[in-house]
Amino acid sequence: MDSAEQATGEKRVRAVLFEPLLRLGLGRPSTVTKAGFEEMVAEVSGKLAYMSEINLAALKEEIAAHPGGARKDRIWAGPQILDKAGDIDPPEDTGSPLMRAVFASGMGREAFRDGWAPELRRAVKDTRRWPNVFAASQLREKARENLRRLMLIEESMAAGRHVSDDDMAFRHRRRAAMEKCEAIAQLAQAGDRA
Repeated sequence: MDSAEQATGEKRVRAVLFEPLLRLGLGRPSTVTKAGFEEMVAEVSGKLAYMSEINLAALKEEIAAHPGGARKDRIWAGPQILDKAGDIDPPEDTGSPLMRAVFASGMGREAFRDGWAPELRRAVKDTRRWPNVFAASQLREKARENLRRLMLIEESMAAGRHVSDDDMAFRHRRRAAMEKCEAIAQLAQAGDRA
């Protein structure tokens, strides 16, 4: 997303999400000062600039139907808004600072080298958490099964044996996932050099 698209997206977030909620009479979260609310709106608008108008409208509808605060008269706090937005329309995983940091770490480099990068990417995207040691071991185990399946598919193809449509689709998805991981790893490396 270039700077013009980002600015347009931020305006869309304000117009479709925050302004209607304020017009409904919902107030800022009680834990946020007036100046802090403006900063929160700017931060959330920047992070949600990728969202379409329809998905922002869905987010607005959910917040309006279930407002925060003791008297149910408040806009949600930023983390709640971002969490629900992620459920409605998850952001591209390549843009996430968390995703880039994970792939720049030793764990990310190991995952890429050993072939479990797609499992790592999916886990971070779904949980939005840095995987702990146990989670990483689970991801490695899941990857072993997927890598074995891919190896069998590749061997069948090389031997000229029939490969099912399901297996071909799996192979295609796995290759596409690795390409996404390569892009993330490149962005992480570029960030390290910057």
